[in-house]
Amino acid sequence: MSNFMNILSKLDKLVWGPPLLILLVGTGIYLTIRLGVLQVSKLPLAFKYLFSKKSDDDLGEGDVSSFAALCTALSATIGTGNIVGVATAIKMGGPGALFWMWMAAFFGMATKYAEGLLAVKYREVDENGQMSGGPMYYIEKGLGNKFLAKIFAVFGVGVAWFGIGTFPQVNAIVEATEITFKLPKILTAIVITVLVALVIIGGIKNIAAVAEKTVPFMAVFYIVGSLLIIILNIKLLPGTIALVVKSAFTSTAMTGGFAGATIMIAIQSGVARGVFSNESGLGSAPIAAAAAKTKSCVRQGLISMTGTFIDTIIICTMTGLVLIMSGAWTSEFSGAAMTNAAFSSALPFINIGQLIVTIGLIFFAFTTILGWSYYGERCMEYLVGVKGIKPYRYIYIALVAAGAFIKLEMIWVIADIVNGLMAIPNLIALLGLSGVIIAETKLYFDNIRENEI
Repeated sequence: MSNFMNILSKLDKLVWGPPLLILLVGTGIYLTIRLGVLQVSKLPLAFKYLFSKKSDDDLGEGDVSSFAALCTALSATIGTGNIVGVATAIKMGGPGALFWMWMAAFFGMATKYAEGLLAVKYREVDENGQMSGGPMYYIEKGLGNKFLAKIFAVFGVGVAWFGIGTFPQVNAIVEATEITFKLPKILTAIVITVLVALVIIGGIKNIAAVAEKTVPFMAVFYIVGSLLIIILNIKLLPGTIALVVKSAFTSTAMTGGFAGATIMIAIQSGVARGVFSNESGLGSAPIAAAAAKTKSCVRQGLISMTGTFIDTIIICTMTGLVLIMSGAWTSEFSGAAMTNAAFSSALPFINIGQLIVTIGLIFFAFTTILGWSYYGERCMEYLVGVKGIKPYRYIYIALVAAGAFIKLEMIWVIADIVNGLMAIPNLIALLGLSGVIIAETKLYFDNIRENEI
């Protein structure tokens, strides 16, 4: 097993080496420049669209509302990456890793905008009458490369089955419930598996209905709990932020249970965990965006962009600040146990801190399992047609059940590898179709200006 783990670790370092990091961040930087820093100038408009009272039903064809589509995407992105992933990044790269998560998220917002735009522009209706879209469609129809589209879809199924979709989420729920509620692993695994099966058999409308109700609640619940800790320790905030910025550009020395980290490790762990959390550039969120009831690909792109902001700039930051303020990042703990220790020490009375992490983690991870079941399903449908949907769902449910009994270290390594492989064809497509993205964006905002005159 140790030899197999060594092979996986070497493959992980190869996949997530400088070339992919440069491609990921470079694509975001390139799109940011070409779009005129749209993630800043158009962010207020994006949130206005997100919370618009105008019925999306009047805006165009689709399976679910734009808000429900975003909630489905957020259900997949707001997951263990926001709790366990941030802890893992800071444990490996020190406080500076949080800074590089911010950088990845900032440029990732432009990437996520582009993905959402292309998803709606190139989507189509499948044999069951459902909307299908995402990188596999804009790679084939926009870029004209069917081989690369199939490669993406294969990796998409791989990420759903063996990466973000199942193992890390189930493992995190099982670990958290065992620590907090002393529940046996097998009982938690059975409950999760049954609930997942009940929801995903109903498809996108079922998943979106659950996501629309749970995502806003779970996000607000976790943010309020984190803010309470930050407010109670407000005197430590300036020093914490200074440490994050300083550590991003200098090596972090050994401290307590922290083994020390170089700048490169901070960058690599921050970007990798950031992408794992917000999925910008991965090509997953546009699969949900394609299901939105909308006539405008630009409008949906803007709404999709808010997902990265909410996920990383807000929620991951909350976790990171609590971990650093509490000093838990220098402890012997890792993963969910590290975040649990941070919140517990900050809010020790009647275990409130521990309950915030556990309840947040259960919701985050469970909804991610649901969201990724849909992503993988659409990739499978692209590869083999609608006949592959039911077998895919049954395998997915079986893997959810098995996820509770696989070691955490191996889970993260496998997830990293398939995530990186999935991102490559999508990023190539975004760069190749950048002219389309710019043209659609210019046309949309030119029309808005003409209507205002």
